[in-house]
Amino acid sequence: MIGSKQVRGFTLVELLVTLAILGILATMLVPVAQLQIQRAKEAQLRDALREIRRGIDDYKAAADDGRIAKRAGGSGYPQSLQVLVEGVPDLRDPKRKLRFLRHIPADPFSAAPNGADWMLRSYASEASDPRPGEDVYDVVSRATGIGLNGISYSKW
Repeated sequence: MIGSKQVRGFTLVELLVTLAILGILATMLVPVAQLQIQRAKEAQLRDALREIRRGIDDYKAAADDGRIAKRAGGSGYPQSLQVLVEGVPDLRDPKRKLRFLRHIPADPFSAAPNGADWMLRSYASEASDPRPGEDVYDVVSRATGIGLNGISYSKW
């Protein structure tokens, strides 16, 4: 058969079926990717809260041990998160400063820089209604969403 020529390739139907299958797979992949992103941000939020709270607790312990000067009638907690980074003079060794954080971790659910994204709770405020005051007793996220565990980020 000298005159006949066999054409090889895909038909239009085969190409459409392949594209439909790829489209279905892609739509299934998007929610999984979004879930992974949310999990990663929640892990960063947990780590940031743990780091800040550890710094606050270490500051309070140093104040209770007499290594940091306390204000008269003060709670012994830091006046701001920035104090944890800048450090305070060590009363036992005046040449040395005690620092409790290298930097203020950012809230992964917020775009505010330099720790401005945290809602501060003072020692005088209620746990159910955190409010800033003369000191920083705790921090919570300003994020309004609900975590994968069903608890609001502001309650973590």
